[in-house]
Amino acid sequence: MSKILIVEDELAISKVLNAYLQKVDFQTKIVMDGSEAMDAFNSWSPDLVLLDVMLPGKDGWQLLNEIREDSKCPVIMLTALGDVNYRLDGLNGGADDYIAKPFIGDEVIARVRAVLRRTDSEESSIRKFGHLHIDHEAHRILLHDKEVELTPRDLALLLFLSENPNKTFTRDQLIERVWGWDYEGSDRAVDLSIKRIRKLLQDWSTAEGEIKTLRGVGYQFSVYQT
Repeated sequence: MSKILIVEDELAISKVLNAYLQKVDFQTKIVMDGSEAMDAFNSWSPDLVLLDVMLPGKDGWQLLNEIREDSKCPVIMLTALGDVNYRLDGLNGGADDYIAKPFIGDEVIARVRAVLRRTDSEESSIRKFGHLHIDHEAHRILLHDKEVELTPRDLALLLFLSENPNKTFTRDQLIERVWGWDYEGSDRAVDLSIKRIRKLLQDWSTAEGEIKTLRGVGYQFSVYQT
C-alpha cells in the first residue's frame, strides 16, 4: 500500500484528497502547516507527496527544495495559481507533476498513479529494506536518503547479501561467490568486511533488518521490514 503525504492548509481540500486517496487504498497523512511538513516527511517516509504551494510556515517551493536536497521521492504540486510560469517553476524545481485548483478528484488519483508507475519503473533495480535502499544497477546504497560510501569489496559483499535476504552463507561461500577463488587472503577478511559494513549501517533500525552472525555457520542479511 503506497503512502501519500498530503501537505495542504485548506481543511476542505485536504479532506477531499484524503477521502479520494483512501477510497482507492492509499495510506495517507495530512499536514496543514509547512513548518511541520519536513518532520512528517522524514519520520513517515512517504512514497509520494501532494504539496500545496501557498502554505503557512514554509511555502511549497521551500519544501520542494528541501525534499530534493536528499530525496527523489515524487512530488506533485497543488496550487490555485494558473499561470504557466508557475507550472514551469515547479517542474524545473524538481516536481514530478503539477495540478491546478480547482481539480477533479479522479484526475488527482490518475496523476498519482501515473507518477508512481513511472517512479516504480525507474526504480525497478532498487530494493528497499525500510529506510535502507540498495540500487543494484547503479551500485548505490542509501540510508535515510543519504548515500553510504563503501569500498568496492565491501559494496560487492553487501550487494550480494541483499540480493539473497534471509539466507545464510559461510565465509568460504561468500569468498567464492563475491570475491572469487582467485582472491588471496584470509577468510577472516569476510569478518572485517562485515564489521565495516555494520558500522556504516549503524543507523539502520534493527526493527527493519540487520546483518546477523550465526555462530559456527556464517552470515545472513536478515530483513524484517521492506
